[in-house]
Amino acid sequence: MEQRHLGRTGLRVSRIGLGTLTWGRDTDEHDAAEQLKVFWEAGGTLVDTADVYGDGEAEYLLGQLMDGLVPRRDLVISTKAGSVPDPDRRFDGSRGHLLAALDASLARLGTDYVDVWHIHAFDPSTPMEETLHALDLAVAGGRARYAGVSNFCGWQLAKAATWQLAAPGIRTRLASTQMEYSLLQRGVEREVLPAALDLGVGLLPSSPLGRGVLTGKYRQSTPADSRGASAHMAPFVEPYLDDTASSIVDAVQTAADGLSATPLQVALAWVRDRPGVVAPIVGARNAQQLSAALSVEALSLPDEICRALDDVSAPVHRYPDQDWSTL
Repeated sequence: MEQRHLGRTGLRVSRIGLGTLTWGRDTDEHDAAEQLKVFWEAGGTLVDTADVYGDGEAEYLLGQLMDGLVPRRDLVISTKAGSVPDPDRRFDGSRGHLLAALDASLARLGTDYVDVWHIHAFDPSTPMEETLHALDLAVAGGRARYAGVSNFCGWQLAKAATWQLAAPGIRTRLASTQMEYSLLQRGVEREVLPAALDLGVGLLPSSPLGRGVLTGKYRQSTPADSRGASAHMAPFVEPYLDDTASSIVDAVQTAADGLSATPLQVALAWVRDRPGVVAPIVGARNAQQLSAALSVEALSLPDEICRALDDVSAPVHRYPDQDWSTL
C-alpha cells in the first residue's frame, strides 16, 4: 500500500487507515484479529483508536493483538483522549485529565508510546493553551511521537496550529486533524481543510463511506446485519438516509457501473485522493468487508468521474466561505 507523509512531518502512514470504533463491543477478538492481519498483510500501518471506544476495550484488544499477532514496530498507532462519559461535560481538555488518560491508554495498549496522540474534541471550558500543553508534555516525555486534534472546527484548528508553530522547538507542531469527510459530508471543505492545507496539517477522514451509506447497502432497505439496524448505531446512520443522500448514492452507483468497480471503491477512492487528505479511516464489521475496502488501492478515478461526483455532492458555500469577488 502506498505510504504518505502525515502533514508536514517525516512520519509516513498507509493511505488507508484501520478504524476500531466497534472493537470490543460489536467486533469480537476473533474478527478484530482477522481484520488486523488482513490490514497488515496488505501493507497497512495506520491503526486508529480512542480511549472511549468500547469503554477502553478497543485499546485493550489492540494491545493484546500486538502482543502476538502483528509486531508493534510495523504499526502506526493513533489514539485519542478528551471525550468523557459525563452528560454535563462531554469533553475534558484539562491537562490533568488528558495526561492521565494517555497513561491509561498506554497501559491498555501495552506499549510505551503511541505514534500519534489526538485531542478528541475541543473543550470550551478549558483554555486552549492548557489543552495543547498536554500534547507538548506527552511528546517531550516520549509517550507520544506526534500530536494532532480531532473534531476542531476551522477557527479552532487554525488557532491551535498557529499557537504550536509560534514556539518551534518548545511546542510540538500539529501533525494531523481527524474529521468526518465523505461525499455525503463535505463540511470540512468550508474552513477546516483550507486551514489544514495552509498550516501543513494532514487530514485523516473518519466515516469516509458516509457511515456505510455510500456502499449502496441501504438503497432498497436496511440489512438486518448492518449498523443501520443496530439499536445503538441506527441514530448514527439515519441522518444520511434522506433524499439528498440518495441522489448522491445513485451517482456513485452509476460511476461504479461505468468503471466496473463497486460503490465502496468509488466513494473511498474519491475521498482518499482529495487535496490535503492523508488517509481515510475505514471501520469494517469483518475481514471480508475490510478486504473489499483495501481493494481500492488499485483504483484511481478518472478526472471526469471526479468532476461529476463533485458536482452532484457539492455543498453550498456562500459568504464568507466563498471568494467575495465571485458573489
